[in-house]
Amino acid sequence: MPTITPCLWFDRNAEEAVNFYTSIFKSSRIGRVSHYSEAGFEHHRMPAGTVLGIEFELHGMKFSALNGGPVFKFTEAISLQVPCETQEEVDFYWEKLSAGGDPAAQQCGWLKDQFGLSWQVFPQALITMLADEDRVKADRVMKAMLQMKKIDLAGLEQAFRQS
Repeated sequence: MPTITPCLWFDRNAEEAVNFYTSIFKSSRIGRVSHYSEAGFEHHRMPAGTVLGIEFELHGMKFSALNGGPVFKFTEAISLQVPCETQEEVDFYWEKLSAGGDPAAQQCGWLKDQFGLSWQVFPQALITMLADEDRVKADRVMKAMLQMKKIDLAGLEQAFRQS
């Protein structure tokens, strides 16, 4: 059965990005790396030997990174989610992924990294609280979350338990 692999389009820094991402996520690895040759230079304009693509995994999920040139950029319409069990995990991934990124793009657990890729770093408990059948509790959690950049699990739990 075929699998679906997200392909991340970079200008010319796919190798740097892959090294950055695999240094953050513990169970990660870099797979095959392909390079541009002289063939097709009139189309791709990449010097022979430049990295074309890299296969890599983050926590067992496969990705590919492509050095495709400056034609396309990442947008917030696509983001990678990092559900965390603890505040310590939220803090770790937030700090690592947001380093060198765009501080103006931080809201409600979203951040933009130094390569322009959007991430959502949040405690898994947030999903449970927002889906609670008691809509008053869920609404309090939503209001609390909307005031946050990096998600604060204790703040969410306090909003959820309020009477």
